[in-house]
Amino acid sequence: MDIVFLIGRILLAAIFAFSALGHLTQAEGMGQYAASKGIPAAKAGVLASGVLALLGAISIIFGIWIDVGALLLVVFLAPVSLLMHTFWKETDPQLKQTEMIQFNKNLAIMGGALILFYFVNVTQSVPLGLTGPLFGAF
Repeated sequence: MDIVFLIGRILLAAIFAFSALGHLTQAEGMGQYAASKGIPAAKAGVLASGVLALLGAISIIFGIWIDVGALLLVVFLAPVSLLMHTFWKETDPQLKQTEMIQFNKNLAIMGGALILFYFVNVTQSVPLGLTGPLFGAF
């Protein structure tokens, strides 16, 4: 069953690894889009969020303080969801639906990340990981 946990970690983190690459390599364009949504210091925010997503993905994939990685993903997703996927502000039905789907997807992933955080701290183990949970050390 350890391999199932590893595959789940890779699948969960893959979207963040790819997203981070986009944030870090296309920061200019993504920053312009974020600015159009009213985000201050948009390019810096894109770069910072890219670093958060990358660190969280690496942590979860390799099993290095997976609990910290899971929290990093929540810290990445919460402001992105509230600031970038504002479906409640949209008047165009298609755009409203697209933003709602993205918002809801982020909520589900945040829930999964919090479950992962809980699981590794309760069990105090990370199957096929390089370290145990950080918070379990206290």
